[in-house]
Amino acid sequence: MKVALYPNFQKKNALKCARETCDVLEKIGIEVCVSGAFRKDFADKPFVRFEDISESAKSADFVIAIGGDGTILRCSKLLIGTDTKMLGINTGTLGFMAGLEADQLDRLEMLRTGEYEISDRMTLDVVCNDNGEKVTYTALNEISARSGSFRICDFEVCSDGYLVGKYRADGVLFSTPSGSTAYALSAGGPVIEPDLECIEMTQICPHSLFSRTTLFSACRKLKLTSRTKKGEYMVISVDGDLHIQLKRNESVEICRGRHNIKFVNLIGNSFHESLCTKLCKPIK
Repeated sequence: MKVALYPNFQKKNALKCARETCDVLEKIGIEVCVSGAFRKDFADKPFVRFEDISESAKSADFVIAIGGDGTILRCSKLLIGTDTKMLGINTGTLGFMAGLEADQLDRLEMLRTGEYEISDRMTLDVVCNDNGEKVTYTALNEISARSGSFRICDFEVCSDGYLVGKYRADGVLFSTPSGSTAYALSAGGPVIEPDLECIEMTQICPHSLFSRTTLFSACRKLKLTSRTKKGEYMVISVDGDLHIQLKRNESVEICRGRHNIKFVNLIGNSFHESLCTKLCKPIK
Protein backbone atom coordinates (compact mmCIF):
# COMPACT_ATOMS: atom_id res chain seq x y z
CA MET A 1 0.00 0.00 0.00
CA LYS A 2 1.28 3.45 -0.94
CA VAL A 3 0.44 6.90 0.44
CA ALA A 4 1.59 10.22 -1.02
CA LEU A 5 1.77 13.31 1.18
CA TYR A 6 0.76 16.78 -0.02
CA PRO A 7 1.74 19.12 2.82
CA ASN A 8 1.38 22.90 2.97
CA PHE A 9 4.19 24.08 5.21
CA GLN A 10 2.83 27.61 5.24
CA LYS A 11 0.28 26.35 7.73
CA LYS A 12 1.22 26.30 11.38
CA ASN A 13 2.24 22.84 12.65
CA ALA A 14 1.96 21.33 9.15
CA LEU A 15 5.61 20.22 9.12
CA LYS A 16 5.32 18.62 12.54
CA CYS A 17 2.10 16.89 11.50
CA ALA A 18 3.62 15.65 8.21
CA ARG A 19 6.63 14.15 9.99
CA GLU A 20 4.42 12.44 12.56
CA THR A 21 2.19 11.15 9.77
CA CYS A 22 5.23 9.60 8.10
CA ASP A 23 6.17 7.84 11.33
CA VAL A 24 2.66 6.45 11.85
CA LEU A 25 2.42 5.19 8.27
CA GLU A 26 5.86 3.57 8.41
CA LYS A 27 4.97 1.87 11.68
CA ILE A 28 1.88 0.23 10.17
CA GLY A 29 3.73 -0.85 7.04
CA ILE A 30 2.53 1.69 4.46
CA GLU A 31 4.96 3.09 1.89
CA VAL A 32 5.28 6.89 2.11
CA CYS A 33 6.06 9.23 -0.79
CA VAL A 34 6.84 12.94 -0.54
CA SER A 35 7.79 15.48 -3.17
CA GLY A 36 11.51 15.93 -3.68
CA ALA A 37 11.02 19.63 -2.95
CA PHE A 38 10.77 18.65 0.74
CA ARG A 39 13.81 16.38 0.78
CA LYS A 40 15.56 18.40 3.50
CA ASP A 41 12.51 18.25 5.78
CA PHE A 42 12.49 14.43 5.70
CA ALA A 43 16.21 13.72 5.23
CA ASP A 44 16.35 11.90 8.59
CA LYS A 45 13.63 9.45 7.57
CA PRO A 46 15.27 6.86 5.28
CA PHE A 47 11.98 5.06 4.64
CA VAL A 48 10.46 8.08 2.87
CA ARG A 49 10.51 7.87 -0.91
CA PHE A 50 10.85 11.11 -2.86
CA GLU A 51 8.73 11.37 -5.98
CA ASP A 52 7.01 14.12 -7.93
CA ILE A 53 3.51 14.55 -6.49
CA SER A 54 1.89 14.62 -9.93
CA GLU A 55 3.24 11.11 -10.52
CA SER A 56 2.70 9.63 -7.06
CA ALA A 57 -0.89 10.96 -7.01
CA LYS A 58 -1.64 8.64 -9.93
CA SER A 59 0.00 5.52 -8.51
CA ALA A 60 -0.74 5.88 -4.78
CA ASP A 61 -3.68 4.28 -3.00
CA PHE A 62 -4.22 7.46 -0.97
CA VAL A 63 -3.05 11.07 -1.05
CA ILE A 64 -3.02 12.84 2.30
CA ALA A 65 -3.29 16.63 2.10
CA ILE A 66 -1.93 18.34 5.23
CA GLY A 67 -3.07 21.93 5.69
CA GLY A 68 -6.40 23.71 5.34
CA ASP A 69 -9.30 23.63 2.90
CA GLY A 70 -7.29 25.48 0.26
CA THR A 71 -4.61 22.80 0.44
CA ILE A 72 -7.23 20.10 -0.04
CA LEU A 73 -8.75 21.93 -3.02
CA ARG A 74 -5.38 22.28 -4.73
CA CYS A 75 -4.52 18.66 -4.03
CA SER A 76 -7.85 17.47 -5.43
CA LYS A 77 -6.90 18.76 -8.89
CA LEU A 78 -4.13 16.15 -8.99
CA LEU A 79 -6.62 13.33 -8.47
CA ILE A 80 -8.99 14.15 -11.33
CA GLY A 81 -9.33 11.09 -13.53
CA THR A 82 -7.56 8.74 -11.09
CA ASP A 83 -8.79 6.13 -8.60
CA THR A 84 -6.62 7.57 -5.84
CA LYS A 85 -8.47 8.42 -2.64
CA MET A 86 -8.14 11.74 -0.77
CA LEU A 87 -7.72 12.29 2.97
CA GLY A 88 -7.29 15.73 4.47
CA ILE A 89 -5.58 16.39 7.81
CA ASN A 90 -6.40 19.83 9.16
CA THR A 91 -3.64 22.13 10.37
CA GLY A 92 -5.40 25.26 9.08
CA THR A 93 -8.06 27.53 10.54
CA LEU A 94 -11.31 25.75 9.70
CA GLY A 95 -10.44 22.64 7.72
CA PHE A 96 -14.07 21.82 7.00
CA MET A 97 -13.16 19.40 4.21
CA ALA A 98 -10.56 17.56 6.29
CA GLY A 99 -11.24 14.03 7.48
CA LEU A 100 -8.90 14.20 10.47
CA GLU A 101 -7.45 16.69 12.89
CA ALA A 102 -3.73 16.75 13.66
CA ASP A 103 -4.32 15.01 17.02
CA GLN A 104 -6.13 12.03 15.43
CA LEU A 105 -3.22 10.45 13.56
CA ASP A 106 -3.67 7.14 15.37
CA ARG A 107 -6.72 6.58 13.14
CA LEU A 108 -4.49 6.31 10.08
CA GLU A 109 -4.18 2.61 10.86
CA MET A 110 -7.72 2.28 9.51
CA LEU A 111 -6.32 2.87 6.03
CA ARG A 112 -4.51 -0.44 6.36
CA THR A 113 -7.44 -2.36 7.85
CA GLY A 114 -9.99 -0.92 5.42
CA GLU A 115 -12.22 0.44 8.20
CA TYR A 116 -13.25 3.55 6.33
CA GLU A 117 -15.99 4.85 4.09
CA ILE A 118 -15.69 6.62 0.76
CA SER A 119 -17.57 9.83 0.00
CA ASP A 120 -17.79 10.21 -3.77
CA ARG A 121 -17.74 13.97 -4.44
CA MET A 122 -19.04 15.30 -7.74
CA THR A 123 -17.23 18.09 -9.56
CA LEU A 124 -18.26 20.78 -12.04
CA ASP A 125 -16.79 21.42 -15.46
CA VAL A 126 -16.84 24.89 -17.00
CA VAL A 127 -16.25 25.09 -20.74
CA CYS A 128 -14.76 28.38 -21.93
CA ASN A 129 -13.83 29.75 -25.34
CA ASP A 130 -10.11 30.48 -25.49
CA ASN A 131 -9.12 32.07 -28.81
CA GLY A 132 -11.62 29.97 -30.71
CA GLU A 133 -10.87 26.73 -28.86
CA LYS A 134 -13.02 25.18 -26.16
CA VAL A 135 -11.13 24.65 -22.91
CA THR A 136 -12.52 22.77 -19.89
CA TYR A 137 -11.67 23.49 -16.25
CA THR A 138 -12.85 21.48 -13.24
CA ALA A 139 -14.03 22.72 -9.83
CA LEU A 140 -14.57 20.74 -6.64
CA ASN A 141 -16.27 23.61 -4.79
CA GLU A 142 -17.61 26.28 -7.10
CA ILE A 143 -17.44 28.31 -10.27
CA SER A 144 -17.99 31.99 -9.56
CA ALA A 145 -18.74 34.85 -11.94
CA ARG A 146 -18.45 38.43 -10.75
CA SER A 147 -18.21 41.89 -12.23
CA GLY A 148 -14.70 42.78 -13.31
CA SER A 149 -15.32 46.43 -12.39
CA PHE A 150 -16.88 45.74 -8.96
CA ARG A 151 -20.21 47.12 -10.22
CA ILE A 152 -23.54 45.36 -10.40
CA CYS A 153 -23.75 43.19 -13.50
CA ASP A 154 -26.45 41.76 -15.73
CA PHE A 155 -26.42 38.13 -16.85
CA GLU A 156 -28.64 35.33 -18.07
CA VAL A 157 -28.75 31.66 -17.14
CA CYS A 158 -30.16 28.91 -19.34
CA SER A 159 -30.72 25.25 -18.47
CA ASP A 160 -30.67 22.79 -21.40
CA GLY A 161 -31.43 25.70 -23.73
CA TYR A 162 -34.33 27.01 -21.64
CA LEU A 163 -34.02 30.53 -20.21
CA VAL A 164 -34.11 30.22 -16.41
CA GLY A 165 -33.85 33.93 -15.76
CA LYS A 166 -32.27 37.33 -16.31
CA TYR A 167 -30.50 38.66 -13.25
CA ARG A 168 -28.88 41.75 -11.75
CA ALA A 169 -26.39 41.03 -8.98
CA ASP A 170 -22.77 41.38 -7.97
CA GLY A 171 -22.30 37.93 -9.45
CA VAL A 172 -23.38 34.29 -9.29
CA LEU A 173 -22.04 31.02 -7.91
CA PHE A 174 -22.47 27.55 -9.36
CA SER A 175 -21.56 25.12 -6.58
CA THR A 176 -21.27 21.41 -5.97
CA PRO A 177 -22.74 19.96 -2.76
CA SER A 178 -19.17 19.99 -1.38
CA GLY A 179 -19.02 23.71 -2.15
CA SER A 180 -22.37 24.44 -0.49
CA THR A 181 -20.58 25.04 2.81
CA ALA A 182 -18.00 27.38 1.23
CA TYR A 183 -18.63 30.65 -0.65
CA ALA A 184 -22.25 29.69 -1.38
CA LEU A 185 -23.04 29.38 2.33
CA SER A 186 -21.74 32.91 2.95
CA ALA A 187 -23.90 34.12 0.04
CA GLY A 188 -27.03 32.71 1.71
CA GLY A 189 -27.23 29.28 0.12
CA PRO A 190 -28.33 26.06 1.88
CA VAL A 191 -26.21 23.32 3.41
CA ILE A 192 -26.22 20.27 1.13
CA GLU A 193 -24.90 16.84 2.08
CA PRO A 194 -21.80 16.21 -0.07
CA ASP A 195 -23.00 12.79 -1.29
CA LEU A 196 -26.02 14.33 -3.02
CA GLU A 197 -25.72 15.18 -6.70
CA CYS A 198 -27.00 18.56 -7.83
CA ILE A 199 -25.82 21.94 -9.09
CA GLU A 200 -26.49 24.88 -6.79
CA MET A 201 -26.93 28.38 -8.23
CA THR A 202 -26.68 31.24 -5.73
CA GLN A 203 -26.65 34.91 -6.66
CA ILE A 204 -24.14 37.18 -4.93
CA CYS A 205 -25.85 40.27 -3.45
CA PRO A 206 -28.80 40.19 -5.91
CA HIS A 207 -30.69 43.40 -6.67
CA SER A 208 -33.99 41.75 -5.74
CA LEU A 209 -36.21 41.20 -2.72
CA PHE A 210 -37.15 37.69 -3.77
CA SER A 211 -33.94 36.00 -4.90
CA ARG A 212 -33.47 32.41 -3.77
CA THR A 213 -30.91 29.70 -4.42
CA THR A 214 -31.88 27.33 -7.23
CA LEU A 215 -30.92 23.64 -7.30
CA PHE A 216 -30.57 21.94 -10.66
CA SER A 217 -30.35 18.25 -11.40
CA ALA A 218 -26.75 17.15 -11.87
CA CYS A 219 -27.58 16.14 -15.45
CA ARG A 220 -28.49 19.68 -16.52
CA LYS A 221 -26.26 21.67 -18.83
CA LEU A 222 -26.23 25.31 -17.80
CA LYS A 223 -25.18 28.31 -19.82
CA LEU A 224 -24.14 31.64 -18.30
CA THR A 225 -24.20 34.66 -20.65
CA SER A 226 -22.79 38.04 -19.71
CA ARG A 227 -25.03 41.02 -20.44
CA THR A 228 -22.70 43.62 -18.95
CA LYS A 229 -22.48 47.12 -20.34
CA LYS A 230 -20.28 47.73 -23.33
CA GLY A 231 -16.60 47.79 -22.37
CA GLU A 232 -17.19 45.91 -19.10
CA TYR A 233 -16.84 42.21 -18.36
CA MET A 234 -17.42 39.47 -15.79
CA VAL A 235 -14.63 37.44 -14.22
CA ILE A 236 -14.92 33.65 -14.01
CA SER A 237 -13.08 31.94 -11.14
CA VAL A 238 -12.70 28.18 -10.60
CA ASP A 239 -12.29 27.26 -6.92
CA GLY A 240 -10.86 30.73 -6.30
CA ASP A 241 -8.23 30.47 -9.04
CA LEU A 242 -7.94 30.85 -12.80
CA HIS A 243 -9.54 34.21 -13.55
CA ILE A 244 -11.12 34.28 -17.01
CA GLN A 245 -12.74 37.34 -18.58
CA LEU A 246 -16.26 36.98 -19.90
CA LYS A 247 -17.06 39.97 -22.11
CA ARG A 248 -20.49 41.30 -23.09
CA ASN A 249 -22.62 38.64 -24.83
CA GLU A 250 -20.01 35.91 -24.28
CA SER A 251 -21.01 32.64 -22.60
CA VAL A 252 -19.61 29.71 -20.66
CA GLU A 253 -21.17 26.28 -20.24
CA ILE A 254 -21.36 24.60 -16.84
CA CYS A 255 -22.16 20.94 -16.27
CA ARG A 256 -21.43 18.01 -14.01
CA GLY A 257 -17.74 17.14 -14.05
CA ARG A 258 -16.59 14.09 -15.92
CA HIS A 259 -14.77 12.78 -12.85
CA ASN A 260 -15.64 12.42 -9.16
CA ILE A 261 -13.13 12.69 -6.33
CA LYS A 262 -13.10 10.04 -3.60
CA PHE A 263 -12.82 11.41 -0.05
CA VAL A 264 -11.89 9.06 2.79
CA ASN A 265 -14.09 9.12 5.89
CA LEU A 266 -12.38 7.65 8.96
CA ILE A 267 -14.62 8.98 11.73
CA GLY A 268 -18.14 7.95 10.74
CA ASN A 269 -20.53 10.88 10.26
CA SER A 270 -17.71 13.33 9.55
CA PHE A 271 -19.77 15.83 7.53
CA HIS A 272 -22.36 16.49 10.22
CA GLU A 273 -19.72 16.39 12.94
CA SER A 274 -17.75 19.06 11.08
CA LEU A 275 -20.94 21.04 10.53
CA CYS A 276 -21.67 21.13 14.26
CA THR A 277 -18.16 21.56 15.62
CA LYS A 278 -16.70 23.90 13.00
CA LEU A 279 -19.62 25.99 11.77
CA CYS A 280 -22.47 25.89 14.29
CA LYS A 281 -20.79 26.04 17.69
CA PRO A 282 -18.65 29.14 17.01
CA ILE A 283 -21.83 30.96 15.94
CA LYS A 284 -23.75 29.83 19.02
